[in-house]
Amino acid sequence: MPIASSTTTSSRLLALLSLLQARRDWPGERLAERLGVSERTVRRDVDRLRELGYPVQAVRGPEGGYRLEAGSELPPLLFDDEQAVALAVALRSAVVTGAGIEEAAARALATVRQVLPSRLRQRVDALDVTAVEPAGDAHVGADVLLALSAAVRSAEELRFDYRSPGRADDDARPARRVQPHHLVVRHGHWYLVGWSAEHEDWRVLRVDRMTLRVPNGPRFTPRPVPGGDVAAFLSARFKGSEGADRWPCQGEVILALPAERVAPFVADGVVEPLGPDRTRLVAGSWTWAALAATLARFDAEIEVVGPAELRHAFADLSRRAARAAGVQRPGASSPVG
Repeated sequence: MPIASSTTTSSRLLALLSLLQARRDWPGERLAERLGVSERTVRRDVDRLRELGYPVQAVRGPEGGYRLEAGSELPPLLFDDEQAVALAVALRSAVVTGAGIEEAAARALATVRQVLPSRLRQRVDALDVTAVEPAGDAHVGADVLLALSAAVRSAEELRFDYRSPGRADDDARPARRVQPHHLVVRHGHWYLVGWSAEHEDWRVLRVDRMTLRVPNGPRFTPRPVPGGDVAAFLSARFKGSEGADRWPCQGEVILALPAERVAPFVADGVVEPLGPDRTRLVAGSWTWAALAATLARFDAEIEVVGPAELRHAFADLSRRAARAAGVQRPGASSPVG
C-alpha cells in the first residue's frame, strides 16, 4: 500500500528517508510502490537526499535499489515519536550522570527539545531526575520513567505491583501504594524514593520491579527526605543506616601493604599511607563479620586498631576458617566418628 498517493516534495523526502532507515536494501521498484510515485521520481528524490548530506548508495544487482550508508558527517535525522522521547530521556539523564558529557548532553537536549511537538515536549519536561550516578545497566522503559516523574511532579500517589526478590508473583495481592518524591539512578539501577503512609516510613523501590497500575491515587503534600539530601539519604539506606550516611560497623586497621595497592579496593574507605609497606585503613560494612572478611581479602598482615568488635569478628572468622580447612585447633575436642 502506498504511503501517500499525492504528497509534497518535502513530505515525500521524509517518507523516503524513513523507509531507508527501516531496512538495509530497498529495490527501486519497491520504493516507488510504497511512495506511490514513479521510479524516476524516486531517483530524483534520492539525489535530493544526497544533496542534504545523506549517503544513499546505489545497489547493483538484478533488481537494483538503494541503501543508506554511514557518512563522514552527521546529516539531519528523522525520528518517530517513541524514538524522539527515548532520545530526550537519555539526554536528560546524561546531563546529571557525572560521566563527563554533561555540557554536551545539555546542548543536545536543548536542540532536541526545541523541535519536539508540544505533546512530546510536555512528556519530556516532566522527567525530573533528582540525584544520579552513572546509569550503567539501568534497563527501564522511557514510558515508565516519564510516568513516574509525572507522578512526582504532580504529587500523586502511585498504585503498583512489586516483584520482590525470591517471591513468586501473586496477582491476587492488593496494589501497593507510595507517595513518590524522587527518581534516582544508583549503581546501575533506577530507584523511586517515596513515603509509605501505611508504614509511616520511607521506601526505596527498584523501578524495574514495579508494574504501575492506573489511575494514580490521591494528591499528597510532599515532604523532605531525612537530612534534606536525597543522595546522602539513599547512600545511608544502602549502608543499612536509618540516620547518618555511615556504615553500622566501622573499624580501623593497619595493613602491611603500600597505599597504592589498597586504595583501588576500598570504595568509600579512608586510606592513609604510613610508609612504603604500611597503610592505615578506615572502612565499614553491614556487619562486623562482613568487615573482617572484606579486610582479610587483602592477603597481608593485619593489625586491628579498633574497635574490640572487629577483633572478635576476626577471632570468629579464624575459628570458622580452621573448621572449614579441617584443622584441629589446640584445646578443641576430636570429632566423634
